[in-house]
Amino acid sequence: MDPIAPHVSAPLPAAPDKGTDVSALREAARELEATFLAEMLKYAGLGTMPDAFGGGAGEEQFSSFLRLEQAKEMTKAGGIGLAETLFEAMKEQADGSL
Repeated sequence: MDPIAPHVSAPLPAAPDKGTDVSALREAARELEATFLAEMLKYAGLGTMPDAFGGGAGEEQFSSFLRLEQAKEMTKAGGIGLAETLFEAMKEQADGSL
């Protein structure tokens, strides 16, 4: 009986240099906030109006895209401040000043 080989995963990406692209970190933070807001909108019931666009499976499947776009617009308008907090934490970690 052959033992089961342990799962070997791909190596982790290298840690970013101290010259990390700040705009990339800021964009990543905005995307994270938008995703968070989309989930909050989902659980708040946004997009669950019965037959808003005629009903059916298509409406159910594509309402998540509408929520995500609405969340992105909320983030562009200032959001809830989560993006800035995430950005500062990621920047601090990337700079190695933890």
